[in-house]
Amino acid sequence: GDQAIRKAVEFAEDNSDLGWKDLTAFSISEHDVVVGVAASGTTPYVIGAISKAEDLGLVTAGISCNPKSPLSLSTSYPITPVVGPEFVTGSTRMKSGTAQKMVLNMISTCLMIKLGHVKGNKMVDMQLSNKKLVARGIQMICDALGIPEKESRSLLTKYGSVRKAIEG
Repeated sequence: GDQAIRKAVEFAEDNSDLGWKDLTAFSISEHDVVVGVAASGTTPYVIGAISKAEDLGLVTAGISCNPKSPLSLSTSYPITPVVGPEFVTGSTRMKSGTAQKMVLNMISTCLMIKLGHVKGNKMVDMQLSNKKLVARGIQMICDALGIPEKESRSLLTKYGSVRKAIEG
């Protein structure tokens, strides 16, 4: 959960029931895909959640760096970038964690494209949450419509989103 991002929750990964329990807070349905991530593919927390999702007939994927792992064998779609042994044994954040992050980036990018949040190669539904992103949005509108920056800024202010300004 959120607390584990800041402080380790010791032995939580050994609890095969806790993963599914944590997922129930998100009202998972048949429209969802449950993706488990475990470098070794042996983490009980992740395998338990995937197993329960599979039992309920949900689509599952597992990202591990071990093709023959319990996670890879128990999921609908195993994704197993094989990175070889870590340079520092036991430090899976190096090669395995990096490979898994790249896979997650590919999945999230494909989802954004499939959901229509991308036009061409531009993220038109981005959150304009800082000056850099507002400037990027203005430039996208300039490029898409072939208009000067001042006009683009005005459209972005009027519509509040790059997509709406372009489709206006």
